[in-house]
Amino acid sequence: MDLGLSGKRAVVTGGSRGIGFAIARSLASEGVDVVLAARGAEALELAAKTLSQQTGRRVIGVPTDTGDDESVGALVQRTVDELGGVDILVNAAATPWSAGKPSDFASTTDDVVRDEFEIKVLGYLRTARAVAPHLVEQGWGRIINISGLGARQANSIAQTVRNVGVSALTKNLADELGPHGVNVTVVHPGLTRTERLVDRLTEQSEAEGVPVAELESRLATNSIHRLIDASEVADVVTFLASPRSVGITGDAVAVGGGAPGAVYY
Repeated sequence: MDLGLSGKRAVVTGGSRGIGFAIARSLASEGVDVVLAARGAEALELAAKTLSQQTGRRVIGVPTDTGDDESVGALVQRTVDELGGVDILVNAAATPWSAGKPSDFASTTDDVVRDEFEIKVLGYLRTARAVAPHLVEQGWGRIINISGLGARQANSIAQTVRNVGVSALTKNLADELGPHGVNVTVVHPGLTRTERLVDRLTEQSEAEGVPVAELESRLATNSIHRLIDASEVADVVTFLASPRSVGITGDAVAVGGGAPGAVYY
């Protein structure tokens, strides 16, 4: 299937590693020129160089703080200046939720929730606000927000609030921008094999003498009994970024290998 993405232009926040990097690679492999945005300049430069060499597409790294409106505005302006416009925004810039963060009610301070909301929900809002006028003007565009299956689990107030917030943002944008040819969707990855997880499991493997594959198997409590790789999340996002996805907007797509027993409708 030709996804019709060749020649499109995308901004991927959080694009220097993990799911964001995998999405950028997948888009570039389909003929998309990509601007990667993240805070670390050195990691961005390496990521952009790697993807450009692998895909033959133009890939630019732009150091960006999505917590700052001016930084986000500069990101979008540089994208338009260098690529001639923008067609796709993928929001993936957020700190990963880890076991070390407070999750019980007593430990969930205002600042814990405020920080999570600032980074993920407001960060996504800022980038969408900066990109949307360009998409509306040309009458076509895609915005894909990477959230998480924490939106469907009550393990942590802050984690649930930030992910549900992204879903609410997505639906509001979809309804407002839909008449202008702009589709907006949210993708919920579950536990995903990324560089960070591989590094953690490698350390655990060395400490416990247990193979990484066995450690992964213990974590795979989903319906298919294996972890989803970042590249597989990227496959879904790439379809949603394409003209082929016109029938999907405002909805959440879970990419976690299935939740046993649960019915979502």
